[in-house]
Amino acid sequence: MTIKLTELTKTKHIEKVIIQSLDLSVFQLYVTINHQEHLVVDESGRAIRAPNILSLQKLFDGSKVGQMRLRHESAYDEMIGQPAKPGGNRLEVPLGNNRLY
Repeated sequence: MTIKLTELTKTKHIEKVIIQSLDLSVFQLYVTINHQEHLVVDESGRAIRAPNILSLQKLFDGSKVGQMRLRHESAYDEMIGQPAKPGGNRLEVPLGNNRLY
């Protein structure tokens, strides 16, 4: 499920903002609203991505956000020929508001 960034400004409360690490310096944005996770896209439908976490955090400055988290999933097991783990290897850690921008 996707949601446009412009629609988020109309949302009264965002339960969780998830910044997913895709690569060394590529981060993608998700939000959880009403217990459903949405990929955040721009007006043309492309996923919102950035080279750093702070530029994505800045999008929510002044918004009501319950949690802000960094998510990472490793492909290490696949890379060394191991079977995928049944429970996955997702890691989510809380992010504070750095206010460094």
